Amino acid sequence: MKALLAGENLLLAAVLALMALLPLVEILLRSVFHTGLSGAAALGQHFGLVVSMLGAALAARHGRLLSLSPLPALLRGQTALLARFLTSTVAAIVAALLAFAGLQLVLAEYDSGNTIVQGIPVWLGQAALPLGFTLIAVRLAFASSSNWASRVAALALAAGAVLAAANAIEMNNTLGFVALGVLLIATLLGAPVFSALGGAALILFWCDGLPLASVALDQYRMVVNPSLPMIPLFTLAGYLLAEGGAPRRLIRIFNALFGGIHGGAALVSVLACVFFTSFTGASGVTIIALGGVLMPLLVAAGYSEKNALGLLAGAGSLGGLLPPGLPLVLYAIVASIAIDEMFLAGLVPGLLMVALIMCWGLMRAPHAAATPRKFAWKEASAALREAKWELLLPVVALAALFGGFATPVEAAAVTAVYAFVIEVFVYRDLDLKRDAPRVIAEAGLVIGGVLLILGVALGVANYLVDARVPELIADWAIGTFHSPWTFLLALNAFLLIAGCLLDMFSAIVVLVPLLVPLGAAFGIDPLHLALVFLINMELGYLTPPVGMNLFFTAYRFGKPLPEVSRAAAPVACVLAAGVLLVTFIPWLSTALPRLAR
Repeated sequence: MKALLAGENLLLAAVLALMALLPLVEILLRSVFHTGLSGAAALGQHFGLVVSMLGAALAARHGRLLSLSPLPALLRGQTALLARFLTSTVAAIVAALLAFAGLQLVLAEYDSGNTIVQGIPVWLGQAALPLGFTLIAVRLAFASSSNWASRVAALALAAGAVLAAANAIEMNNTLGFVALGVLLIATLLGAPVFSALGGAALILFWCDGLPLASVALDQYRMVVNPSLPMIPLFTLAGYLLAEGGAPRRLIRIFNALFGGIHGGAALVSVLACVFFTSFTGASGVTIIALGGVLMPLLVAAGYSEKNALGLLAGAGSLGGLLPPGLPLVLYAIVASIAIDEMFLAGLVPGLLMVALIMCWGLMRAPHAAATPRKFAWKEASAALREAKWELLLPVVALAALFGGFATPVEAAAVTAVYAFVIEVFVYRDLDLKRDAPRVIAEAGLVIGGVLLILGVALGVANYLVDARVPELIADWAIGTFHSPWTFLLALNAFLLIAGCLLDMFSAIVVLVPLLVPLGAAFGIDPLHLALVFLINMELGYLTPPVGMNLFFTAYRFGKPLPEVSRAAAPVACVLAAGVLLVTFIPWLSTALPRLAR
């Protein structure tokens, strides 16, 4: 069994590595031989599908499928055991139904004759969906209890749901409402996000008599989107940096440059967090990777533990608005906006939010702290020389992206391979055989969890679009709000609530198709609307009950969630001021893209 599990890790690492290497082969062939690798893009996209399902299965194995509810941490004794059984069983049922939907999709595609490349049939790539969801369902059923009878019961319930779907048993509206109610209770008790969104999509489609394969088709289309491989590739680059010696080297640089001034520890912390989050796209990774170094730095500089917690919780998410921030990539994909324009649009608002947090950190600098040290040119020069290869990473990414010789996906691949080379062969912080497969598999686990959510969320979004919900909302909004500014103010309030309940990535997939027509109806620039949305979601990382940065900060430093929430409240207020500035000063988002056109 251990060999089988190790093989699963190795397979995930191998497929993710192929995703990164394939675009480099394409660039090389195009540059040297003026030709390309036939079907390379399509093959890479289907590698992304395999990575998403393998990574999600690995996350299920380790109990790390993303959940947004704080309730499990508060439950004890028999109540906790019952909640565990309910949430895992409901999630297993949803996964089993998604596996059935995937199987329907594969069978429908089987006789089509469509190929990915070189005679490889499309259905073979799609087979990752039923296989992956079946493995997830089994693992969730086993996680429902330590008792074998309960595990068998969970598996039986999942199998029963599949049999009901296979026999086309009708689900009326009453039964649908009951199913949605059970799903809501399970979600509140800690069921994974994918089961909430995927379960909602399945119930809605089932009640309307629509084929469940439509949910699988939506997931397939989302994950094999031509631009989506940017997300796993940039995430891989960030993980390689975080697991290598980059945190220590970069903090040394920022400390040498800014640590000697009053409040310099805050500047060091913010800059280090921004750098890492811009590549990983996951603020939790940043807090966990850097928190152990930055917290002692802030406390040694005289900051109270409360202020240090608040600063790290707030700084953890800031890089998402700066290139190559993954929220920018995903929003561009969902809203059909050019990725390079999204990067430019996010630059000024992103830097504004960084500046606001820095100012807050400087204002909280203790007046009784030790006398600032003199700037040491020798130390700064040594730190810059030591980390020069990692400091070039943003240059490599942006040069590849805007240099005209690589597509956005190829630029992401160049960035990932560059990070791998410098951490494994230049700095040798990661051993090629011992560390590299582990780190790549860990990145794949996080990627799989995110892509799983994105795929099933698209089913909900498309159902709402087919039900003409965006048009109904637009008609209501036009009749209710009489200017773009009142609409934007109401939008901020709505997004603040949404940010309290949804993670950023699923919110983008579900809500953006509803909001884009509204923005067009009020004449709001799509890039301005995009940044209003994203900056509100960034604020949502700090707002209870499901502010992700609050969870990660509490976990990293072993603090109660209410204590972390109180510590982060002043930082959230500062970010709220930034939200209003970006909302009511449109040129902050639109000026750079217009200059570049």
